[in-house]
Amino acid sequence: MNKRHFFLLTVFTALGLLSCEPKVKSPLPSKGELDVSKIIFIGDGQMGGYMDDGLKYQGQQNSLANILAGQFELIGSNPANIPWINSASVGISTTGLAPLHLGYKTDCQGTVSLSPIRDASTGDLSSINQSCYNANNPFTVFGIPGLRLNQFTNASLAGINPFYNRMCASPNTRLLDELLAQNATFFQLYIGLEDVLDYAKSGGTHETLPSDLQFQQNYEQVVQNLTANGAKGALATIPDVSQMPYFTTIPWNGLTLDNSNVGTLNSIYNPLGYYFQLGANPFMMVDSTANMFAVRQIQSTELLLLSLPLDSVKCNQMGVLFPIRDEFVLDADELSVLRGRIQSYNDFIRQMAQTYNLALVNTDQFISNVADGFTYNGVSMSSKFVSGGAYSLDGIYLNPRGNAHFANAFIKAINQKYHSTIPEVNANKFDGVRFP
Repeated sequence: MNKRHFFLLTVFTALGLLSCEPKVKSPLPSKGELDVSKIIFIGDGQMGGYMDDGLKYQGQQNSLANILAGQFELIGSNPANIPWINSASVGISTTGLAPLHLGYKTDCQGTVSLSPIRDASTGDLSSINQSCYNANNPFTVFGIPGLRLNQFTNASLAGINPFYNRMCASPNTRLLDELLAQNATFFQLYIGLEDVLDYAKSGGTHETLPSDLQFQQNYEQVVQNLTANGAKGALATIPDVSQMPYFTTIPWNGLTLDNSNVGTLNSIYNPLGYYFQLGANPFMMVDSTANMFAVRQIQSTELLLLSLPLDSVKCNQMGVLFPIRDEFVLDADELSVLRGRIQSYNDFIRQMAQTYNLALVNTDQFISNVADGFTYNGVSMSSKFVSGGAYSLDGIYLNPRGNAHFANAFIKAINQKYHSTIPEVNANKFDGVRFP
């Protein structure tokens, strides 16, 4: 055998050996220790598909619950039964408005740019005024926009929350009773976001946070009842909402000044100890404790809310001669209260997961990872408003792709706890924000 033939034989032999090497395969879907004969999903709007500041059919299709249910079907569970909004409906927000989409808007200076705008002049009230309850086909998804923890045992919830009214057995049926009637073998509970959002979205002015004792009593009552029949489950912690785009998009030092206005502002505010320079400067805000004029510059650690009327900032000197009102700012003290209470709530949720031997989804860690930014299969994700790819246009609730990533966080926690092998979702198959 000459050298050339020997070389070719060596190459072909090596290739043959390589082709025979076993390929790494993902484990087959398995339910492990789970009983998937009856799964229910419980939570607020995030669980039910609220996004772009509204609930509509397309959002429900891409809800956290529906994405999770699709993966659970791979281990033998039934499809989710969802209280669908009519597919032709424009949908509706918790305040009666139509959901948002990304379109072109003209501001007070005549500048046209992409901005969230409403799908219609008003939301479709009929979509939540009509009951969709069916005693013969009970729902398994209880994702109720606006749901707070203290409402699970409220016999008047249907009269308070039309999103629940449309799906409950009767106007006097408590949500907890509705859940227990399902006799679930596994549940997924993500609740508490709305309890802290109202305070945060009001700039800490109009709402109060539940006390630690109130939260603990209400939370344990729900978990204790859901597990009374031996059901397993997954509990999710509450994220630091101040990391969401609603609170991080408008910069604290977004006041840009040139030679024509620096001198004027310095002449007004220098006597109070505040100074301005060319370029970026802190906005002025109302603070009753600051001085006799109740005004000061916003600090770098404080947050401006997305509800701030930007046209008033651009054209009516809001944040300059007219300080920004407290309802549009989370100041240092308010942030401290908010974050401290969330941490306390989460400590208790972790305790409940341990006490009742349930899976724990670290939602707070997931949202922090989104805020830091990460890359998934070549696609960058972050909490940057619109372009970050994770949040919907309301800056609070995740979009379909964000929900897919969130679903994977649930799946990982459940697989780890119950030795199941529920396949994760390919999040890149889901939409982010749609551009016109």
